[in-house]
Amino acid sequence: MSEDSPSTPAHRSWFERLSQALSGEPRNIEELLDELRQAQANGLLSNDTLSMVEGAIEVADLTVADVMVPRGQVVSLPANAPFQDNLAIVIESGHSRFPVHGDEKDEILGILLAKDLLRCLADGVPADIRMLLRPVALIPASKKLNILLKEFRLSHNHMAIVVDEYGGVAGLITIEDVLEQIVGDIDDEHDDADEGESRQILAEVDGQWLVNALTPIGEFNQRFGSHFLDEEFDTVGGMVTAEFGHLPEVGEEIALGGFDFHVTKADDRRVHQFAVRVHAG
Repeated sequence: MSEDSPSTPAHRSWFERLSQALSGEPRNIEELLDELRQAQANGLLSNDTLSMVEGAIEVADLTVADVMVPRGQVVSLPANAPFQDNLAIVIESGHSRFPVHGDEKDEILGILLAKDLLRCLADGVPADIRMLLRPVALIPASKKLNILLKEFRLSHNHMAIVVDEYGGVAGLITIEDVLEQIVGDIDDEHDDADEGESRQILAEVDGQWLVNALTPIGEFNQRFGSHFLDEEFDTVGGMVTAEFGHLPEVGEEIALGGFDFHVTKADDRRVHQFAVRVHAG
């Protein structure tokens, strides 16, 4: 039998150790990751497989609060608004699911699927969106992501509303948000390959704009009538990061050239997205 056969003592020992680690017996996570990385170095795992396994392990330590879309960035629909107004928001955002609220944004009535709204248009009958709502799942921000993923699979829900200790809306999370922690960014049917990771500039209902960090400075200037120079930096992300003087984290904010740039998405390598508000006056 050849040296590379999986049944040799060396390979069997490695598989036994890995099986033991995954069986639920107490094991140091760093040691487990070292084993997996050694397996990748030896050609037993591909780079992609290793990344996914590392992501799956990390998910068990993350909570909903770590990856949810915060309240300020949630695109929701007021149930009492005119049909055409809500339709305009649906079209502009490009999302497929929307929380629908009553008089207060903390009063979540249900989830509206864009395809249900489109059926009304096909029938030529604008409907009361209250009649189209699907049940909404309310979850705490402290819930573990691996538990939430299992619940999503069992319930066939794709979105949940995150509530705080007082019952108010803290944000929302989708099954895609959870899966991206394992497999990396997922482009959906609304993503344009020519625009990079997501739509470059997206209007929000509260007057803010979501701006992809990879947005060219020239495009930003054209949209907002600003005059940022693009001689040193090509993208909005590069320009704003330089102004911070360090790699900013989610939640950090800076004023620049008549705009407030609030970091809404970032990792340990770069900023991904800003919420931008134009200064009044």
